[in-house]
Amino acid sequence: MTLLAFADAINLALREELHRNPRAMLLGQDIGRSGGVFRVTADLQQTFGADRVVDAPISEAGIVGMAVGLCLSGWRPVCELQFDAFSYPALNQIFTHVSRYRWRTRGAAAMPMVIRMPCGGGVKAPELHSDSPEAYYCHTPGLVVVMPSTPADAKGLLTAALRAQDPVVFLEPKKLYRHARGEVPETEQIVPLGSVRTVREGSDVTLIAWGAMIDVAVQAADVVREEGVSAHICDVRTLSPLDRAGILDAVRASGRVVIVQESPRSCSLASEIAALAAEEALYDLRAPVVRVSGYDAPYPYYSVEHYHRPDWARVVDAIKQVLAA
Repeated sequence: MTLLAFADAINLALREELHRNPRAMLLGQDIGRSGGVFRVTADLQQTFGADRVVDAPISEAGIVGMAVGLCLSGWRPVCELQFDAFSYPALNQIFTHVSRYRWRTRGAAAMPMVIRMPCGGGVKAPELHSDSPEAYYCHTPGLVVVMPSTPADAKGLLTAALRAQDPVVFLEPKKLYRHARGEVPETEQIVPLGSVRTVREGSDVTLIAWGAMIDVAVQAADVVREEGVSAHICDVRTLSPLDRAGILDAVRASGRVVIVQESPRSCSLASEIAALAAEEALYDLRAPVVRVSGYDAPYPYYSVEHYHRPDWARVVDAIKQVLAA
């Protein structure tokens, strides 16, 4: 095992796959000479050359559209879109081509690409740099959507994504790039897509979260533990397709559920998980499901983002609410 930052674990997964697969390549803005905005792709162009780590023009639609053609030509492209909200100009390519090509061709043409993008807030970024757009992608059939919360999962899930036959939207919480450090296996490890991770077992309340909100859930669980409350924490990590059985097991672990997400509340992944609990585990619930989320408003400027982004105090309040029901 080796201790790595979240960003370095992603870099290692990309490096290993570029070594292993000569048809793998990276493309994105500033990913080569400068190593990307967050230095996630640092030194990869120096190692593999400018033909496999490509500094693309400022055109998200062009980057993803080029990746579609590369897939059809037998390549395995990895796109980096600089920030979450910068992905919106590429939605036409993602929704109308990337997600549909395998269906459109009756399986004859897969789209084995990975679209990487930083997501979420907490780093005092300006407007259009702190969105949590996972619901857009989860709502789109044909896409696999992933958001890891630890360096080990970042490497293992990305390795699985790089070898998948379906297109994967790989969301990387920017708050974790340098904040999260953890042990990562030195040998190859693949974390299967589509399975939850049990962060902590407990019996009084279940916290379901993903990405940077796992740290928030852990902080809240530590606070209520001092009051004798045992919290079960479930990391969803593959947001689409959901591990429905794993989530339902977590719901049944306590019968009291708090879902924590960074994105806006309405029509969200938290809404889907709450509906799943109501439809398939209603008689196991001991209280209504409570959601802690961002608000149905544009992500604010960084001077007030702490009011918008869920913190441990809001989660503790939600825990007390479900315990009192």
